Amino acid sequence: MTQNRFRGRTVHVLDAKGRLNLPSRFREVLRQSGSEMLMVGPWKTHLRAYRMAEWEALETKLLTQGGEPWVAGFIRYTIGGAAECPIDKQGRIRIPPELRQDANLNKEIALTGMMDYIEICDQEASLAAIDTTREKFEEHQADLARMGIL
Repeated sequence: MTQNRFRGRTVHVLDAKGRLNLPSRFREVLRQSGSEMLMVGPWKTHLRAYRMAEWEALETKLLTQGGEPWVAGFIRYTIGGAAECPIDKQGRIRIPPELRQDANLNKEIALTGMMDYIEICDQEASLAAIDTTREKFEEHQADLARMGIL
């Protein structure tokens, strides 16, 4: 049985109200999961959008395994900065202004399926990250081989 995972990359335009179209394949993953909402949180240079079940699992890990002092700052930034983003009838989410500003989202937005979450990133920053990964690909071949991928 195929698991419902977010896969693929697409570029959409953020409208003036901060609404972003979700690709139909991402909406299908959400539909199959019985979810009509994403939890969107800041993550360094981009945003991460999780189904509620994955978001709650992340919170549980922080509660049960996050005894280090720095975890409070991480929670403050990521959990405190998160927003529930329901999917409207047109298949869009509205990203709050604070999150758009935090991730420097302006017009062209890359949505990348990262299996259990969606990465929401400025298109130029996404292309730069892909270029960096491509340049360093050789460095990770041994690790990928150990994982049985190569």
